[in-house]
Amino acid sequence: MIRRTNIRSLVAAAGAAVLASVLLPAALPTAAAAATCSDVEVVFARGTTEAPGPGFVGQDFADSLRGQVGGKSVNLYPVVYPATDDWPTAVIGVNDATNHINQVAAQCPDTSIVLGGFSQGAAVAQLVTADAAAVPPNSFAYGTTTPLSPEVAGRVDAVALFGKPNARFLSLIGQPVVPVGSAFLSKTIDQCAINDPICSGGIDFAAHNAYPANGMVAQAASFAAARV
Repeated sequence: MIRRTNIRSLVAAAGAAVLASVLLPAALPTAAAAATCSDVEVVFARGTTEAPGPGFVGQDFADSLRGQVGGKSVNLYPVVYPATDDWPTAVIGVNDATNHINQVAAQCPDTSIVLGGFSQGAAVAQLVTADAAAVPPNSFAYGTTTPLSPEVAGRVDAVALFGKPNARFLSLIGQPVVPVGSAFLSKTIDQCAINDPICSGGIDFAAHNAYPANGMVAQAASFAAARV
């Protein structure tokens, strides 16, 4: 998320160095293990500058989903990563989310998994789904992430993206567009508010923070609820 920020921070983000030394390998364990198996596991990555946790969109999404799945239990796992303007460190979140999904898939065979993210977190979530061949060498994620296996990809029942950075924004930070992976296309909802400057051609920063209020979070929760 580019919450409470302006074009200056976008320019600052564009100048961030792509330092391989800050990237964590995919083999590292997640920060928190799945202690118990819920009916639904929401894995959500927050936006830029939000405090550690699921962020305001992620929390609202999980709460809305709980209200739409009857008596099913819903656990919310906040992806662990810096979420700063140093965008190359987003790959830490890609690896953390991937590791956690692999862990839940192995330990909880009956749990439905829902992946989501807001703003920078949406880019993180999208990279989790990416086909390896679609991540080009000039991407900070190239060679630093491990795609989900087909078996684990099949365990992810829904993907919800909010305010995902578009080609215009990604060009500012020197990154290519990496599409949602082929195994996830039919189960992904990609929400972009009108005039959101991160995912559309608009310039209304208030629109970027309006997903819970504009009904798109509830809409995405309905999409996910129908699939878990």
